[in-house]
Amino acid sequence: MKARIWIILLALAAIALLAAACAPAAPKFTCTDKLGCVDVAPNDPVHITYAFVTSGDNSTLGLDTKYGAELAIDDAGGKVLGHAIKFDGQDSGCSAEGGQAAATKIAADKTVVAVIGTNCSSEARAAIPILMTQSGLSMISPSNTAPDLTDPAKHVAGYFRTAHNDKVQGAVAADFVAQQLKFKSAATIHDGSIYAQGLVGVFVEQFKKDGGTITAQEAVNVGDKDMKPVLTRIASGKPDLIYFPIFIAEGGFICAQIRDVPGMDKTVMMGADGIFSPDFLKACGKNVVGMFFSSPNFSAFGSGYQKLVEAYLKKYNVKGTLAPFHAHAYDALNMVLVALAKPNVVAKDADGTLHVQKQALRDAIAATDLQGITGHIKCDANGDCADPKIAAYQATADNFANLVMPKDPVWFPGGPDYKAK
Repeated sequence: MKARIWIILLALAAIALLAAACAPAAPKFTCTDKLGCVDVAPNDPVHITYAFVTSGDNSTLGLDTKYGAELAIDDAGGKVLGHAIKFDGQDSGCSAEGGQAAATKIAADKTVVAVIGTNCSSEARAAIPILMTQSGLSMISPSNTAPDLTDPAKHVAGYFRTAHNDKVQGAVAADFVAQQLKFKSAATIHDGSIYAQGLVGVFVEQFKKDGGTITAQEAVNVGDKDMKPVLTRIASGKPDLIYFPIFIAEGGFICAQIRDVPGMDKTVMMGADGIFSPDFLKACGKNVVGMFFSSPNFSAFGSGYQKLVEAYLKKYNVKGTLAPFHAHAYDALNMVLVALAKPNVVAKDADGTLHVQKQALRDAIAATDLQGITGHIKCDANGDCADPKIAAYQATADNFANLVMPKDPVWFPGGPDYKAK
């Protein structure tokens, strides 16, 4: 009886094998996406890369966003679509030259499915033609803020950002200076970058609308160290405040030298998110006490923000967050993961091979409707996806002594009246 059962089972197995052999093979995937496809073998990771400034004077800006993106991957369990996530990148140097070099290296790697970056807007302007136009990739920036990048006349398809547009930040800074500090005059300094020029332009326009007078609009060069000549020229106009939304090295020299210039002993200073870093406190020195900054309003972020900060401090063993855009990077990375999981973005073979369709991925990112840590992430036609929340902060003696940036705003639109700390 047992022998007979075995004969039947063997016969059924043979029939099944014959049927499988005779069945038509599954059609081989053919990429018809107009931007092409990235193939991911069954045991290979899904490769997401970054272009951040991770060395030099502005490295805290890049490391901060790198950490935020890594924490998003941790919270996703390190996987997407059943594949491990590979996250690496290039140092983009916070310059046009660095952005171009980083983009060229990324474009040469055909395993990359999406890019998180850049930090500095000048990097983005140089990288976009290589990554978006030539390579068909999509890039989401957690910290580019220059209005130029999402200007309808200049925006390039495939570029997105979770950072605010400086049309918002510059106006908030001007309103704070004019309406809350009650200052009547201000001078500005930019460094030639599209970030700083854009912010200064918006600040000047709004400050004038608020009834203020601009006494001087000056510029420095990247690499300048002696700021006394430009500060001396500004001093002749006796402004109540100097607004310099530039980066850490040059901003630090301005802040450190301002009290050595006759007429500048009591002039108030204000910067923006490009210098919202402990490294700036260190570069400036004791003059930083009392200085104002505009930056994202962390107090308005979602309920998950405090948990993100706790994970950040624990994993990276730092006293405080390094710069303002870690949560924006967290949201940017999640935008990619959510988009990859949407229907018709990734084709999957029976053996587990993935085919990431670039245009489909770009379209899915553009259609993002996500409740992120920084707010409701939803992209407009020009790649602005942020839920912009800006506040004013003031550095205290404790901030300087401990080299930790202030975490509580002194004012934000619709919030409490300004109270000096």
